[in-house]
Amino acid sequence: MTKNITPKIPKGFEILSGLINYKNTDIHYKVQGKGNAIVLLHGFLENSSMWNKIIPHLAKKNRVICIDLLGHGKSGNLGYIHTMKEQAQMVKAVLNHLRLRKYILIGHSMGGYIALAFAELYPQHIKGLCLMNSTALPDTKEKKINRDRAIVTVKKNHKTFIRLAIPNLFSEENKTKFAVKIKQITQEALLTSQQGIIAALEGMKIRKDHTKLYKISKFSIQMIIGKKDPVLDYSSLILQIQTTKVKVVEFPDGHMSHFENKDALIVALKSFARFCN
Repeated sequence: MTKNITPKIPKGFEILSGLINYKNTDIHYKVQGKGNAIVLLHGFLENSSMWNKIIPHLAKKNRVICIDLLGHGKSGNLGYIHTMKEQAQMVKAVLNHLRLRKYILIGHSMGGYIALAFAELYPQHIKGLCLMNSTALPDTKEKKINRDRAIVTVKKNHKTFIRLAIPNLFSEENKTKFAVKIKQITQEALLTSQQGIIAALEGMKIRKDHTKLYKISKFSIQMIIGKKDPVLDYSSLILQIQTTKVKVVEFPDGHMSHFENKDALIVALKSFARFCN
């Protein structure tokens, strides 16, 4: 690992970043803080930098690990399809490299799908699972058709796809309020390769139904829901957790809770971390 030293950061809170080789592909990660491990998994068209405003709050009492998922950020591509299972196996390789045995997983959107796949593969290692603007349901038939249409668009011009996709993650009223932030997020997303975008879309399209985990898991589960999420249907999110012990936190805005409801999200994540530890 390469240690990036920033004089103003207290000892123990330096950001450690590094690469591991997974199936001949470089995977980038970063670590900050000490204590119980929290693993943050970003969403589609995002990278580990999406957590930059969240990490300092969690790292005060925890060891926070952020990973650039396959085809995103500084991590490479493995192939034409990055399944959620493959992504989960890659995450496990990073955590093995860091010699971690127990952790809380927090996944945003696609990161939540990967966290669920991880939970199915390695339930004994999980202390808690937080689905942030995510769902345990698989794609509907209509959603799969839309993924295929998106792939066609990406093959024609992936940058146009990104520029259209990012604003539509925010609630309608927040598109103006967060116009500057949307521009910044879009610029970051434009660094994602065409192959990485397609591989993620293909992987999300064929993901499994993991709703059974809500009832059989021995670890705590929390769901962060945006009432005006333009990506996920609010009623389906509520319906899938009925008669379960899933803890629900609702926010009034869209799919990007880490921007639209940042302060309340930090409170919810810190509370969940304390509960699980």
